[in-house]
Amino acid sequence: MPPSDATRSRPPGDAPRGGDACLVFVEGDQVLGLCVPLCDEVVLGRDPGCAVPLFADDVSRRHARVAADGGGHLLVDLDSTNGTWVNGREVRVHRLCAGDRVRLGAFVARYVAAGDPEGRQLADLALASRRDPLTALPNRRAFDEDLAREAARAARAGTPLAVIVLDVDRFKTVNDVHGHAAGDAVLRELAARSARTIRTGDVLARLGGEEFGILLPGADLARAVDAAERLRCALAAAPMQVASEVLAVTASFGCAELAASEAPAALLARADARLYEAKRGGRNRVAS
Repeated sequence: MPPSDATRSRPPGDAPRGGDACLVFVEGDQVLGLCVPLCDEVVLGRDPGCAVPLFADDVSRRHARVAADGGGHLLVDLDSTNGTWVNGREVRVHRLCAGDRVRLGAFVARYVAAGDPEGRQLADLALASRRDPLTALPNRRAFDEDLAREAARAARAGTPLAVIVLDVDRFKTVNDVHGHAAGDAVLRELAARSARTIRTGDVLARLGGEEFGILLPGADLARAVDAAERLRCALAAAPMQVASEVLAVTASFGCAELAASEAPAALLARADARLYEAKRGGRNRVAS
């Protein structure tokens, strides 16, 4: 396992444990709202191997690192081209204080000190920006960030990575016949059943509307198909109780495995194409 995989006990984007210090990104579209726990050393830079990849020309490949030091954290510039800035001042080594604004190129992160109540609110808002309010699952932006990070990790380690995309069959009919409240209840129940079915470590997200995505680190295509088939059966086998009605709900699935040198967006597009093959093939099926 590469060293960068071993340094992080929890991936960026997860909610910090109570009292943990973290960085919360407040500028930069790619990572806006991202909460980065500082339990272990974190390297920031353009290199996909960094704990937090920042893909921009004004960010160096390994731009800066943050490491625990005593009861706080040190920010160290790694000889970056454009420098590391704290509160408008360029720094080489800086002991972070609560509320410090750290700039790397176009990206800005706020330092949340351990136990800082104002920072806790900021972290909570950051987490909310990455969650779907209906299902409480990660949203599309969070999923795309996780996909990019896991694709980089898979490429470094030479391990497989697979994606499943699923879509509720005839969902428009549910809304039209039973109402949007029933449609919302179906999506919440699908999210709950899916979360109980996938492995620990897999990432389930709502991509939008009635479409969901599952990221399966370490899984090849065959394992992804097996996982999708288990979930398909779990949904089809038990109708959903929605208010006073019982609805039979099925879903269609598309699966794809990351190919050598493939971009994360291309992997997701292939899974999405397989999903529509399943739809055209009659729905309530898995295509790969």
